Amino acid sequence: MTTRPKAARFFVRKVERPAQPPAAGADDLLFDNHDDGFGNQDFRPGAPAADPGAAAMPAPGAPRSQRPGGEEPDDAALAAIAAEGLTSRQLRRARLLAQKHDLGAGSDLDAVLKLRRAGINPFARASLLEVVTAARPGPQPDPAPDTDAASTGQGRALARLPGDQVQLPQRPRPISLPSTEKRAEVSQAAEILRMQQDIARRRRRKLVLLFARLAVFVLLPTFLAGWYFYRIATPIYATKSEFVIQQAGPAASGGSLGGLFSGTALATSQDSIAVQGYLQSREAMSRLETDLGFRAHFRDGAIDSLQRLDPTATMEKAYSMYKRFVKIAYDPSEGLVRMEVMAADPRIAAAWANQLINYAEEQVDQLTQRLRADQMRDAQQGYDEAQTNLAASQRRLIELQEKFKILSSETEVGLITAQISSLETQLTQDRLSLAQMEANETPNVARMDPLKRRIAALESEIGSLRSRMTESGTGETSLAQVQGELLVAQADLQTRQLILAQSLQSMETARVEANRQVRYLSVSVHPTAPDEAAYPRAFENTMVTMLILLGIYLMVSMTAAILREQVSA
Repeated sequence: MTTRPKAARFFVRKVERPAQPPAAGADDLLFDNHDDGFGNQDFRPGAPAADPGAAAMPAPGAPRSQRPGGEEPDDAALAAIAAEGLTSRQLRRARLLAQKHDLGAGSDLDAVLKLRRAGINPFARASLLEVVTAARPGPQPDPAPDTDAASTGQGRALARLPGDQVQLPQRPRPISLPSTEKRAEVSQAAEILRMQQDIARRRRRKLVLLFARLAVFVLLPTFLAGWYFYRIATPIYATKSEFVIQQAGPAASGGSLGGLFSGTALATSQDSIAVQGYLQSREAMSRLETDLGFRAHFRDGAIDSLQRLDPTATMEKAYSMYKRFVKIAYDPSEGLVRMEVMAADPRIAAAWANQLINYAEEQVDQLTQRLRADQMRDAQQGYDEAQTNLAASQRRLIELQEKFKILSSETEVGLITAQISSLETQLTQDRLSLAQMEANETPNVARMDPLKRRIAALESEIGSLRSRMTESGTGETSLAQVQGELLVAQADLQTRQLILAQSLQSMETARVEANRQVRYLSVSVHPTAPDEAAYPRAFENTMVTMLILLGIYLMVSMTAAILREQVSA
């Protein structure tokens, strides 16, 4: 990749300048250095063969009576001067000379004309300097030895003003070679003009093509879209409604985590989102089709062809249209569910909206029904099991009481203990009596024998009572074993009673919680049938169509330009 130089180039082409002739007298000059050698003929492309202004121009210094044909008109002379192709630099120089001589030129071409009529050649190289020198008072300095005498004489002759009294005849101007600088400037100006015209022509052509593409790809489709929205599109009526899902029962305690969000929309946000998803599902569309005939309404011939549903359309196409004409949105900040139902008939739109609200209420009831049923079922099952276990414990205790024929083991133990205590008291008294009798020198044997037999009977009875309490015999169960079994049965009965009480309390708590978890739908804005169509919005839709087409055109144009640049690089 090369970088072009930013600085302008000057004098890149070598200009061939003619060599200066040797200094000689004015009489030795054959040709004027300022003449191109071709007289009044112009060989430039597009210029006339002969310059009428140059042919009519007399020799410098000639009197006005010697001009052939007299003075020519100003317009023809100005046109002839304009046809010469003078450069801007030459015209500025002529204007400057006219101002120096107080000729009062109105334009650059007029300055050239007046200078020539005054006998001054505005394009001589030494004319300006010689004019200034001739106008200066006092003796004039001699020209340098290397100065051309003919040129000096001619410059002095050209410096005469129209008011001079003496005018000497001039020698014919010598023929000079054409200037390469003038031809280079003329060629460069013509080339620049041609390039500017070519650039302007290409810009006009590209601008016309741009407008043609915009008309074809943007304006024409926009016009067709606007024509459709204003003239053909079927008016669609929209019914709007709003509802909120609330929770029944008092709010939870502030100490729990659920109490932080119980009074806000976050408490029922999941239920609202679930209801929104249900109303936008295929199930809701199927129920609406079954109840009110959703597809039959859009198959009517009164609806335009773009919005009409094909009679052979599948459920998927009907569901796509359902999502277009039933729009449901959930606002999490307020907890509101906003629903907009559209149809070609306002009464049908209101009926559809009411039916969808009924579907939402059923769905809200079903959201917590399973949870409430599970809680109540678990609580009821625990209570029933507690009752069954309590009844079994009671039957076992009764069976033990019937089996051992003891109502209460503690009472039975108390009775036996009382009997043993009484017998022990009698036994102690009898032993004391026997000891007194044996203490006599001559004890009474008749009295001692019954007493001994009685003591033996008391001891035997006390032993049997004690063995009955702690020992099991043939066909008999010890009172300790009976008491143990009865105590276990009684403890089990008490436990079952406590479990039954707790189960009853749990069931009541579950019933309260289930009542608190009930959700219900509250409609804040009821659907009403509108009296004016809400869609289509012709102007807005047309503008949106134009912007979309314009964006697509810009993207495609930029992509094509980038691809062309990449390919050309």
